[in-house]
Amino acid sequence: MKLTNLIKNAAEQSEVTVAVAAAEDEEVLEAVVEAVNHRLARFLLFGNQEKIDQILSQKGGSRVGHEALYVVNSPSEEEAAKAAVKAVHAGEADVLMKGNIPTSIILKAVLDKDYGLRTGNVLSHVAVFDVPDYDRLLIVTDAAMNVAPGLQEKVQILINAVKVANSIGIAVPKVAPIAAVEVVNPTMQATLDAAALTQMNHRGQIQNCIVDGPLALDNAISIHAAEHKGITGAVAGQADILLVPTIEVGNALYKSLVYFAKAEVGAVIAGASAPIVLTSRADSAKSKLYSLALAVCSANK
Repeated sequence: MKLTNLIKNAAEQSEVTVAVAAAEDEEVLEAVVEAVNHRLARFLLFGNQEKIDQILSQKGGSRVGHEALYVVNSPSEEEAAKAAVKAVHAGEADVLMKGNIPTSIILKAVLDKDYGLRTGNVLSHVAVFDVPDYDRLLIVTDAAMNVAPGLQEKVQILINAVKVANSIGIAVPKVAPIAAVEVVNPTMQATLDAAALTQMNHRGQIQNCIVDGPLALDNAISIHAAEHKGITGAVAGQADILLVPTIEVGNALYKSLVYFAKAEVGAVIAGASAPIVLTSRADSAKSKLYSLALAVCSANK
C-alpha cells in the first residue's frame, strides 16, 4: 500500500467529522479543502472566522452552501482549542486536528479532566512513511511525545501503533524494538526492554502483532542485512513497525526519512479517545492530508 491508496481507503469509510483548533492556517486549510474534495470528512473549523473565510476563498474552498465546512468563531487560541476538544468529547466530531496553535495549548485542552480526551493510556505519536523504492509502508513510533519511555510506557506505545497499523489494513504487524545491537546487553536499557517486549508478546501479554528484538535498524528493515549477519526470525528484515527507544532516536529517524530519503508521511497521536492530527507547522499540506486520511481510518477502526 502507498499513502495515496490510504486517501482512497479513507474516502470509502463511513463519514467522520474533524474538529480543527485554530484553523486559520494556509497549509492546514489547503489540506482541509483537499480532504473535502476527496470526500474524506466534514470539518468544524474553530478560530478567527474572518481569516478562515479569507484563506478558504484563496484555496478555492468557499464554505457558502458547503455542508462539509462549518466555521465557529473563537476569540483566542485557547478558546479555539477548548471548543474543538469539547466538540470531540461531546461526540460532535470524531477526530481532533491542530491548526495554527502551539502544541502545548491543544494538549492542555486534550488532557483537561472535565472535557478532555484522556483514557488513562499513554498518548503516543505514530508516523506512517511511504519511502521511495521501499516495498511497504513503514511505521515509526514514538518520535514526538514520550521522551524516555520505560517498559510499561513502551507496551502502550506499541499497542497504539498496532491499532493504527490494523486500521490501515496491516492485520498482524511485525514489530522491531530498535537498539544499537541485536543481543541483550545489561548496560543498554533499550536491549533489555526489547527482550522483555518480545517475551511479553510470546506469552500473549501483547497481542495482534509479532514482536522480535532487539534489532538494529538495518536488520529490522533489510532482509539482505539480516541474512548477512545470520539474524533470523519473523521480523528480521520485514518490520512494519519500528519501536524506537527514545524521542531523540525517533525524531532523528523521522526527519532523516523526510529530508534525506524524501519519504512522504502521515501521522496521528494515538491513545486518546479519538485520533489527534498533531502535525508540525513545518509539515506540508500533503503531509497534513495524509495525516487526515490516517486519522479517518483510525477513527473508523
